[in-house]
Amino acid sequence: MEQDAKKDRYKETAKEIAAVIDGEANVIARMATVSNILHHAFDHYFWTGFYLVDPEKPEELVIGPYQGTMGCLRIPFGKGVCGAAAAQRKTQRVEDVHAFPGHIACDARSLSEIVVPVLDKKGGLIAVFDVDSDQKAMFDEIDQQALEAIIEQSFGE
Repeated sequence: MEQDAKKDRYKETAKEIAAVIDGEANVIARMATVSNILHHAFDHYFWTGFYLVDPEKPEELVIGPYQGTMGCLRIPFGKGVCGAAAAQRKTQRVEDVHAFPGHIACDARSLSEIVVPVLDKKGGLIAVFDVDSDQKAMFDEIDQQALEAIIEQSFGE
């Protein structure tokens, strides 16, 4: 997808998400909506969804709302791309997941990935938002900036 077209698609998608979740307080409903709209907006999205911080095991992520093939059920903080994003509270953008130290292969067809930490209004980690592609190097700075903005708009404000 051309860079300008990608930026425009993200802008339109962000507006759609904001309109649909406006007034919805339930975080699971918001997550389900965000993952669904984004997953269907971009052809390079293979798996799109959330891993939530487990309140009973606060150093572990548990599968949340998603679109795509089967996801891992649990991921410890610090393990794989999602666990790294949770532990560091920093977006992880990986061109080749098989070259990422400690990568967890939930689906071997996943080749590149971006994971954005999801923070609540007080700055606490509540989840990570994970997008996988079945092609290498599919996520760039445009994806990162747009996804970080969408996640902030949807959960941090």
